[in-house]
Amino acid sequence: MRTTFVLLVWVTCSILSAQDKKAYQLFDKKGKKVTFEKVVQSGLKTEVILFGEFHDNPICHWLQLELAQELASKRALILGAEMIEADNQLALNEYLAGTINQKKLDSVARLWPNYKTDYKPLVDFAKEKKLPFIATNIPRRFASMIHKKGIESLETLTAAEKAWMAPLPMPYDKDLPGYTKMIAMMGEHTSPNMPKAQASKDAAMAHFIIKNIQTNSVFLHFNGSFHSDNFDGINWYLRKYQPEIKVVTVATVEQNQLKKLETAHLNTADFILVVDENMTKTY
Repeated sequence: MRTTFVLLVWVTCSILSAQDKKAYQLFDKKGKKVTFEKVVQSGLKTEVILFGEFHDNPICHWLQLELAQELASKRALILGAEMIEADNQLALNEYLAGTINQKKLDSVARLWPNYKTDYKPLVDFAKEKKLPFIATNIPRRFASMIHKKGIESLETLTAAEKAWMAPLPMPYDKDLPGYTKMIAMMGEHTSPNMPKAQASKDAAMAHFIIKNIQTNSVFLHFNGSFHSDNFDGINWYLRKYQPEIKVVTVATVEQNQLKKLETAHLNTADFILVVDENMTKTY
């Protein structure tokens, strides 16, 4: 009887194990599986972490918050994000300080439609722990100016407006993989100004990271994965502005299996977050 019971338990556990389904898996750039703790430990040894996300992916947002919590418990932490534009920094600071509430922030800052579900938890964590949260992106209207009129059009802005972007003239390399890929994807529907508008975002984010980084701290930055994939984009500008800066990158990809990193994703970042392609989206 006891033998039968033990066998039944073993069979049941085996079935449950076989039915277990993971939502994500982390790999290093060579395709070796790594743990979340490995990412944390690497983050503690660097100056900047560029966490590339899919904006509509809940696993990304959950792991971003988990990483922020782990880092903040062990080291001085600064948070920053593409999703808030630089000219909204004052309003963001007032919210963090408690001088305005969420309703007021909603009315004075240009928050993304998915802010409350995906980014508010990160901002509120910064507020609770009294951490800086930096709005790093160039105002969208200025990136739009570049797309329509060229990067030279920025010279017409006031000194106050120019403070919300990377210093001019902005360095630019049209041959970076992210920009050449953009042109290839858009084909005849694009213009040379489109990757320059993209570059203005990357440059602004790098500029505000460097401007706000502090000694013995780590700056955890949240951005669309395409802004830092393949170690270019923001990463390229960080090294252009400050060559010796230490940076760890995280890229997000989707696959239909989590056992092995697909060849196309190798060397995309220091760590690659693979999410099941069937994962529910936040919008």
